[in-house]
Amino acid sequence: MPFETDLAQAIDRTTDSLEPDLTTLLGKAVERGRSRRRRRSAGVVAGVGACTLTAAAALAIPGALAGGSHAGSDFEPVALAMPRSAITGAQMGEALKSVLPGGAYSRVTGQSNNPSDPSGGLVANGGLLFDDGHGAAYVGASAVRLKLPLRDGPGLTCDQTPTRADGDTCTVRELPSSDAIPGGALVMTEQNAATHPATADTAHRWTMTFTLKSTGAQVQLVQWNSTGGGTGADTPKPTRPAPPLSEQQAITALTGPAWAPILGAVA
Repeated sequence: MPFETDLAQAIDRTTDSLEPDLTTLLGKAVERGRSRRRRRSAGVVAGVGACTLTAAAALAIPGALAGGSHAGSDFEPVALAMPRSAITGAQMGEALKSVLPGGAYSRVTGQSNNPSDPSGGLVANGGLLFDDGHGAAYVGASAVRLKLPLRDGPGLTCDQTPTRADGDTCTVRELPSSDAIPGGALVMTEQNAATHPATADTAHRWTMTFTLKSTGAQVQLVQWNSTGGGTGADTPKPTRPAPPLSEQQAITALTGPAWAPILGAVA
């Protein structure tokens, strides 16, 4: 038998009885992965790179908004800075109720933020169904703080929004500095149909993104002319012709006393 063959068989026999310690190997691999993730998370929290939250997981709107079907579909992703303090889900729900005209509220939900870990995806938000006698409407809001200086991005310019279909609109205007909004604010207003081409039986969503220029505090208010939820043809049919709040009413509400503590907490 050639020497090489004999040597190969001897090595095979020697290793036949050797079995890798899979538990140890797997444990070390998991620990290495966790270590890398901790370093990446530390870099994000320290400000090394912007934390971009995606619509599906980002706002981590966990099914909490009006029963779960609104998760990740109603709010735009944003690049977050570190919030100043905690905002509770109850605060968000109460703030929403305080700015709406008289009516009935149901399915009031809310989620608290996590000021120590904005990269975790926990963004303060709330939602409810509101009926003022003109038809039930879903209304929701989220509160975050953007990194300064403000740059073109979600909620700040229509150029960054998804391609709009015929009939969808987007406008941005600037509000001057005042006692209510020191330093001024940017207001982006969008209207989107649930399906295209839109018909009389198509639900619409009105989104207002209000951003304080001096602090980066941002509130996004979402209103449907239906009970909301779902996507495309799965969206509930319209229950009313227009949202509960007009654009000016929404601005007045967001710059009023009800939202001041929330804007101050994220700013």
